[in-house]
Amino acid sequence: MPVAVCRKPEADPAAREQCMRELYAATAAQLRRYLVRLFPGRPEDAEDLLQETMLRAWRRVDDLPADVDGRRRWMFTVARNVAIDAVRSRMARPAEVYGELGVFALAVPDETDRLVDRQVLGDTLARLTERQRAVLVSLYWTDRSVAETAVSLGIREGTVRSRSHYALRTVRGMLSRIDPG
Repeated sequence: MPVAVCRKPEADPAAREQCMRELYAATAAQLRRYLVRLFPGRPEDAEDLLQETMLRAWRRVDDLPADVDGRRRWMFTVARNVAIDAVRSRMARPAEVYGELGVFALAVPDETDRLVDRQVLGDTLARLTERQRAVLVSLYWTDRSVAETAVSLGIREGTVRSRSHYALRTVRGMLSRIDPG
């Protein structure tokens, strides 16, 4: 049976605190069970939601319904709304997963390696001669054949092959100095 919950606490801080103590004693166990059922297997989430529910009650303690049943219904409504907010919040952000060390990590793709590769490739291409760079870009970036590259650059196919050979050898040499593995 619920404990007799406080009357209007007015503006007295001691009365507000006493009201919250009584409200907690009267509703916390039931709210915790309710929240645990909403989040099975995650009692720590239920505890967090109970704390958020109590915090919202503390902020509105002067406006709570006067009767015991009204306060109980109000607390369960707030707990339900807090639970809905938590679910919506989880749906709006990436999932969190435990890493090797048990630390939370965001389950989003790591683009760092791709960005570093692009930067290294850009720096490497910038070190090539203009002619070598033009051949590599035509062959590998625009996906043209040797014949198409020769026509677009106005040079012979043998020259395209030769420039591409020396350009790739230069790129491999530069990259091997950066990452010998």
